[in-house]
Amino acid sequence: MRNADEDITRDLAGQSTVLRRLAPLCVAMFTGYLAVSMPLPVVALLVHDQLGFGTVVAGLAVGLQPLANLAMRPWAGRAVDRTGAKPIFVRGLCLATAANLIALASTAADAPLLALAILLAGRIVLGIAESLIITGILTWAVGRAGPGRAGQAISWNGVAQYSALAAGAPVGVLLFNTGGFATLSVAATVVPLIAIAIVTPLAALLPSGGVRSPLRSVVARVFGPGSLLGLAGLGFAALTTFASLMFAARGWPGGGLALTAFGMAFAGARLIVGHLPDRLGGMRVAAGAMGVEAIGQLTLWLAPSPAIALTGAAITGIGCSLIFPSLALEALRQVGPQDRGTALGAFAAFQDLALGIAGPLLGVLILFGNEGTVFLGGCIAAVLGAAICSAAQRRLPYRPAT
Repeated sequence: MRNADEDITRDLAGQSTVLRRLAPLCVAMFTGYLAVSMPLPVVALLVHDQLGFGTVVAGLAVGLQPLANLAMRPWAGRAVDRTGAKPIFVRGLCLATAANLIALASTAADAPLLALAILLAGRIVLGIAESLIITGILTWAVGRAGPGRAGQAISWNGVAQYSALAAGAPVGVLLFNTGGFATLSVAATVVPLIAIAIVTPLAALLPSGGVRSPLRSVVARVFGPGSLLGLAGLGFAALTTFASLMFAARGWPGGGLALTAFGMAFAGARLIVGHLPDRLGGMRVAAGAMGVEAIGQLTLWLAPSPAIALTGAAITGIGCSLIFPSLALEALRQVGPQDRGTALGAFAAFQDLALGIAGPLLGVLILFGNEGTVFLGGCIAAVLGAAICSAAQRRLPYRPAT
C-alpha cells in the first residue's frame, strides 16, 4: 500500500511540475488560437447565406484552411527540428494576423465572386499559420515537459487549443451577428499579437542533435497512427463545418454553442483523464475514445432538438479529447528526439487531410440526405477506427513512454 501511495504522490507531483512548466505556453496557445477559432463557425454561413454560394462551396471555404495546414506540416516540422520551436510558433502567430487582415479585405469587395476569392486566399494563409502554430507549440511543450510526460504535454496543449475553440466560437458568432464579418476579422487580427507578447520573454529550447531521418522515412513510421487520426478527424470536421448550418436549417437557436459544447467537454476530459495515454498506452485509450466519439456522432445524427444536438457535440468532444495525444504517443515512439518536430508535423497532417477533404465530401452527403447526414458518416468512421485500434492493441504490447 505504501508503494502505491508513493506512486500516486509522485505522479501528482510530476503532473503539477509539468503544468507549471507549460502554463505560459498554454496561455499563449489559447490566445493565439482564437484567431483560428473565432472565424470558424461563421465562414460557412458567410459563404452560403450572404455571398449566395452552395453547400459544397461553403464546405470548400472551410476545408481550404486544413488543406493548407496539411501542405505545410512537413515543412513546419522540419523547420522546428532545425531552428527550434519558439521561432516557428511566433512566425505562425504573425501569419495568423496577416490572414485575418486578408479576410477583412474581402468585406470591401463589391462582387460576391471577388469577395469569395479574397476570403479563400485568407483561409489558405490562415491554414499555413495554423500549421506553424500547432507544430511549434506541440514540439516546444513536449521538450519543456520532460521525459515520460509527452502525453500530458500534448493533452495540456489541447486543453488550451480547444478551450480557445469553445470560447472563440460564440464570440465569433456574436461579433458576426452584431458587427458583421469585418468586426470579427479585426478582432481576430489582434489576439495573435497578445500571444507573441506572452512568449517573447520565454527561453527557447535548442534543437536536438543527432542525424535526422529523411522525411519520407518519418512519414512511413507514423503512417499507422496518422491514418487512425484521420478517421477520427471526420467526426470533428462534420461538427466544425456543418453544425451551424444544421441548426440554422432547422430553425434552432445557438448554432455556435455546438462548438462551445464540444470544446468545453474536450477540455474537461483532458483535465480529468489526460494522463491515461501515458499510463495505459496509446492504442488502448484511442480505441475507447473513438467509441465515445461514435456515440456522440450518432446522437447528433438522430437529434430531435437543439438540446440533444448539443449533448451529442459534448459527447463527441469527450471522445475526441484523448484521440490525438494517444495516437501521438504511438507516433513519437517511432522516432528519436531529433525528428520529434517532423514526426508531430507529419502525424498531425493526417488530421489536416481528413479535415480538408471532409468539407466538400460531407457537403455532397447533404445533397443525398440533410444537414444531419454528415454525422452518420462521422459515426461510421469512428467505429472503424475503434475496431482497428482494438486489433492493434491486442497484437502489439504496450511500452511505457520514455
